[in-house]
Amino acid sequence: MLTLYGARGSGAAAVEAALRIAGQPFKWVDAATWEPGPGLEALKQVNPLAQIPTLVLDDGSVMTESAAILIWLGLRHPESDLLPRDNAQAIRGLTFIAANCYAAIGVIDYPERFCADFDKATGERIRAGTKARLHQYWDMFADQFVLFKEDRLGALEILAAVVSRWSGARTHVKTSRPRFHGLLENVEADPRIARVFERHWPPK
Repeated sequence: MLTLYGARGSGAAAVEAALRIAGQPFKWVDAATWEPGPGLEALKQVNPLAQIPTLVLDDGSVMTESAAILIWLGLRHPESDLLPRDNAQAIRGLTFIAANCYAAIGVIDYPERFCADFDKATGERIRAGTKARLHQYWDMFADQFVLFKEDRLGALEILAAVVSRWSGARTHVKTSRPRFHGLLENVEADPRIARVFERHWPPK
């Protein structure tokens, strides 16, 4: 059985949702990188970066990086429609989120990793500038990539919904790109994966 290392409210929700769309059973291991415990120690054994999501395959090999895992699942299970038949733009979009939005979130969360002679004031300036840039990335994404083409729910739609939710960018796109915001909410409400979103982000 596949083993997924993740944490509630994290990017692992995208892989969990995709596994459910593909009809693949899996074992979930709580392994929040910010909470010491047996799950985190087990994660470090298979992924020295201790990043989530990490997916251990049936043969013991390891998949990391959300976009790579989603692309692999789409190629392995073409019947799932995680990737469309003409998948160039879907793969481009997945890579856009990973390379730009994901990367920006890392800077916002850990600005000290990217600045020598770090201090609190510098950190706040880095966070503010990076958050503004992250919002620009989501605006660019909304303008360039078509979600829910022919009412299909695929890997790109799932990753966009999860990362925009996790990054806290929804408030911005609700104002700047209201149609895109509505599409993201439709992803979360899809009955096939609605419970995944409810588990990771319980209704308030």
